[in-house]
Amino acid sequence: MPEGDTVWQTAARLDDALAGRELTRCDLRVPKLATVDLSGGVVESVRPRGKHLLMRFGNGWTLHSHLRMEGSWRIFESGESWRGGPAHQIRAILGTAARTAVGYRLPVLELLRTADEQRAVGHLGPDLLDPDWDTAAAAEAVRRLSADPARPIGEALLDQRDLAGIGNVYKSELCFLSGVTPWTPVAEVTDLARLVDRAHRLLMANRDRPMRITTGETRTGRTLWVYGRRRGQCLRCGTPVRSADQGAAGEERVTYWCPRCQQGPSPRRS
Repeated sequence: MPEGDTVWQTAARLDDALAGRELTRCDLRVPKLATVDLSGGVVESVRPRGKHLLMRFGNGWTLHSHLRMEGSWRIFESGESWRGGPAHQIRAILGTAARTAVGYRLPVLELLRTADEQRAVGHLGPDLLDPDWDTAAAAEAVRRLSADPARPIGEALLDQRDLAGIGNVYKSELCFLSGVTPWTPVAEVTDLARLVDRAHRLLMANRDRPMRITTGETRTGRTLWVYGRRRGQCLRCGTPVRSADQGAAGEERVTYWCPRCQQGPSPRRS
């Protein structure tokens, strides 16, 4: 599933292509929106909220989408061939005189009043990429993470109700940088405020980058401390990185950690 920085970049591309422009084409290929025609309307803005995308129109409506694991939005210039998948995977086509935004494999696509956006995103915790992020938002994120002290920190970080924007990559990297395994109970993480602050700074630093970096290095194979390094070595100590699934049945996510740099419980087999 795309992480908050990737969704932020998608929103920025959509906003650049569509905001302030009149739609000349609208084709929403989901049953409940099959008769909806937004052509003639003007896109006011496209904004991210955690991993959600909110396309707001000047007439008071919002087109809400979520990419989940497979979805994507692609932008094409007028006359350019579309390259994002076969036609039967297209769920939305929004075109202006100059560009066309095509949504592929979108699992969530709904139209709602802009005034009712909270119905779609009101459950989310503080957004790590919110321009208004402040100490109050950070404190609220810490409060929400602390609400279930026995929960493994890795699972708590992925819960968008606690704080919005962290995905599996950042989960593994943040646990590494905090020196705890992802299976460590929240109550045993000594400085949640520092972890939240680090999460905010990492996502902010990466939101405009073409590649995600948590180590400070741009060389291939050295941009992440542990994520994706199951057959490689920890970049800090050289110990072989371990991996295992984490999460409830049906929602498992492969998780990476260094058994030397990170303290706390971990699966016996990985």
